[in-house]
Amino acid sequence: MNEITSTETPDLLVTENHFSEDKTESTDLTADKTSFSESESSERTLRRSLAAYEIGKKLRQLRLKKKIALVDLGKHTGLSASMLSQLENGKLVPTLPTLARIAMVFDVGLDHFFADKRRTRMFSVVRAGERIKFPDRADVTIPSYFFECLAFHVQDKSLQAYLAEFPFRDDGKDMEHAHEGAEFIHILSGTLAIHYQDEVHQLNAGDSVYFDASEPHTYRAMNGASSKALVITTPPRP
Repeated sequence: MNEITSTETPDLLVTENHFSEDKTESTDLTADKTSFSESESSERTLRRSLAAYEIGKKLRQLRLKKKIALVDLGKHTGLSASMLSQLENGKLVPTLPTLARIAMVFDVGLDHFFADKRRTRMFSVVRAGERIKFPDRADVTIPSYFFECLAFHVQDKSLQAYLAEFPFRDDGKDMEHAHEGAEFIHILSGTLAIHYQDEVHQLNAGDSVYFDASEPHTYRAMNGASSKALVITTPPRP
């Protein structure tokens, strides 16, 4: 991961995976190396997700609308003109405290920078190399499954789509869970057993199942091999 350093302000910390504050001047703007050991594609994915909000462009539009020079804005916010210019050009991503400070100067809420003002039809492409694989729980040694979000760019989705991988395990420690809404699973490879309402249903590649996910259920890969599936969940009906 490339590192960016600056001594401009302790309020700006640029990371590829989360916003955070750091009080050490020499590491104000440094790319965080997380415990996930993310690949270069993951870094680009996270940067693209943030770039989709066009925070820098919205900041520039506010400044020009108010006819405020970068130097004058810097006096109000405590940031240098150079730093503000990099924010406007999308070279740096502000932390929430920094963005809140800028928002107060322009008398707008934080939602101004994250709302999509465009009235276009939704069309969002996610490339295979952009996805990031996460375990179902970060606090366990052997997760019950891993998942990749297939439409993470889209805000206010009417459904959630995932590519899930269920590793084979014979320790008998399946994690039971439930959530509101419906769930649809289509098996892509391997064999997956789903325990639902005191019954075990075995699904092979090409099989599908749709069920009320508010009922506790578990997954288990069978036959000594992992299983992969397309999983779609929907929010509960109003």
